[in-house]
Amino acid sequence: MASRELKAAIEAAQAAGALIRSLYRTQLPVRIKEDASPVTEADVRAEELIRGSLARHFPGYGFYGEESGAHALEAQNLWLVDPIDGTQSFVREMPYFSTQIALLRAGELVLGVSSAPLYEEFASAEVGGGAFLNERLVHVSAVAELKDAFVSTGNLRSLTQPQRWQRLGELARTVRRVRGYGDFVHYHLLARGALDVVIESDVNILDIAALTVIVREAGGTLTDLDGAPVGLKTTSVLASNGVLHEPVLEALRP
Repeated sequence: MASRELKAAIEAAQAAGALIRSLYRTQLPVRIKEDASPVTEADVRAEELIRGSLARHFPGYGFYGEESGAHALEAQNLWLVDPIDGTQSFVREMPYFSTQIALLRAGELVLGVSSAPLYEEFASAEVGGGAFLNERLVHVSAVAELKDAFVSTGNLRSLTQPQRWQRLGELARTVRRVRGYGDFVHYHLLARGALDVVIESDVNILDIAALTVIVREAGGTLTDLDGAPVGLKTTSVLASNGVLHEPVLEALRP
């Protein structure tokens, strides 16, 4: 049975999804932030809605949002929220964007919600409760050899550094198939067993916190590209069905 916290996160994500859907393809003005990423009225309003909704249920919790920044970052319970992960897709009128809500408790990610309203997928999970995609319990694949693996990559910028790029190229020649689904899409595919490995760089914790819980509860493993645990400063991802994690880490090791 879902906890009160997970129910509140689902409620907030669904409300944000309805708002985002209403603003999609309405040619909203786009502002470029200091980090060169775009932001629209949809991002700001969706985050305000989520923050207000979660605060009504859990007024003592901290909040770290993509648009409003950190509030009570030192709190025992901290909501991590990206109202529209994939704003560039939203702006370009492609459905590959999502709302990401996670809860960090005493440094541990304990629940996650990934809502893609235009793509019509909704994933959720909490520690010990399994992972669900469109209300169906999902599990990662059982693929055990790299030669049979389906791999997806995202945000390749930092991976193009000579040594890492060479290693990725060698891995690509080993596996069955390489694609670049990106954003929430390849993590949802991994969680339901359609992919076996996700390799991604240039991310931040708000992009991946909820997806980390979902992948882990589906039976997978998610670390950074050096094998380190996910934390507030994580900037890269290796996600897998678990069985393939160490072989891929070894294949990518400079």
